[in-house]
Amino acid sequence: MDMSLLFVAAAGVALLLLLVIRLRVPAFLALLVTSLLVGLLSGLPPEAVLNSIKNGMGGTLGFVAIVVGLGAILGQVLESAGGIERIAGSLIRSFGPEKVQWSLAITGFIVAIPVFFDVAFIILAPLLYGLAKRSGRSLLYYAIPLLAGLAITHSFIPPTPGPIAVAELVNADLGWVILFGAITGIPAMIIAGPWFGKIIANKIFIAVPEAHKINHKTSDQPSPNFAWVASIILLPLILIMLATTGPFFLDESSGLLTVLSFLGHPFVALSIATIFAMFIAHTKCKLSTHSLLNIANKGLEPAGVVILITGAGGAFKQVLIDSGVGQMLASVFIEAQFSVFILGFLIAAITRIAQGSATVAMITGAGLIAPVLELHPMSAPSLGLLVIAISSGATILSHVNDSGFWLVSRYLGMSEKDTLKSWTVMTTLISLTGLASCLVISIFL
Repeated sequence: MDMSLLFVAAAGVALLLLLVIRLRVPAFLALLVTSLLVGLLSGLPPEAVLNSIKNGMGGTLGFVAIVVGLGAILGQVLESAGGIERIAGSLIRSFGPEKVQWSLAITGFIVAIPVFFDVAFIILAPLLYGLAKRSGRSLLYYAIPLLAGLAITHSFIPPTPGPIAVAELVNADLGWVILFGAITGIPAMIIAGPWFGKIIANKIFIAVPEAHKINHKTSDQPSPNFAWVASIILLPLILIMLATTGPFFLDESSGLLTVLSFLGHPFVALSIATIFAMFIAHTKCKLSTHSLLNIANKGLEPAGVVILITGAGGAFKQVLIDSGVGQMLASVFIEAQFSVFILGFLIAAITRIAQGSATVAMITGAGLIAPVLELHPMSAPSLGLLVIAISSGATILSHVNDSGFWLVSRYLGMSEKDTLKSWTVMTTLISLTGLASCLVISIFL
């Protein structure tokens, strides 16, 4: 074993964490600087290091930029058209007051598919205040199920940016990621949502914050009905799933398979859903074409940061591969017969706990695990499951270095101690349940 490469690998990860945690360097810049130094220290010529970074970023962004950009526009259109509130209201009425926790968990599970976690929570927070005021229960009784649904989908199910980035870095098929994200996400949602929500609400009473006891104004703008919104959200997922499962049921020469493969490509599926959403927003919600243009541009603003970080993660992965550092790490883990699912989970979990950002943790985990796959190829289903294992690790133990921790604390009016007892425990339950589900499923692959 080349001990110098082992030192370079350790130094690279340590430098990345130092830049992000202690020096507060933006993750995009930190990943690029780490990639440069790892490449140079490993002995690659300067020109080769620059080419690795260029090829890694370009190869990753060619897919991620389009998918994340389309997903961001789709989510922003649905939010602006009132589709998120429509989903929540319809589900709560359908389930009734006795099963409101389940309706909130399912609401979070659905709406976080097209909408960023923090945006969806801010939109739906007034709904939680209203339920808590009417019932007199702890705000956590309603908030935890909703947050669990939002967090699970945000981490497990494309087209949210995290799993999209991990899938591209490890070359996983999105259809398998969606399938396993749903299979592992449902038990995680049940355990971390309604089940844990009841327990923690009995232990900690959180009243509605005074600042949020005022009545929120409702918009006169018409909103699409539940069927339209659900169709828009589920359409790209169904198309992608059909493209993935089609080869199992149709002959390779089938014209139908060609059509399904085209329509189910993430570029096409999300383009169709986005155009469909804009059409519904224009015809049913009376949003002008000028308004829709502004909405689309607004949706791309937060997506830009995620896209750049993911591209830098792709550069980091490529430098690890081209320098031989990645192959050295891969051979170590393969010789030790270490489960690749547990390895991916642990790398992401350690990074998450250390620096806070789930997205950075996912990208770091995927970047370090990708070279292992070069020497230890996996089947398409196993790669899809690996994405969920890495995403599970990146969800664990959200605490004071995570912006999500402070968002939940602020909107629910909780102290840091109560947020640790509720939100932090909830994210850990999601993480561990996700890993356990992955390990069970891997037995049958």
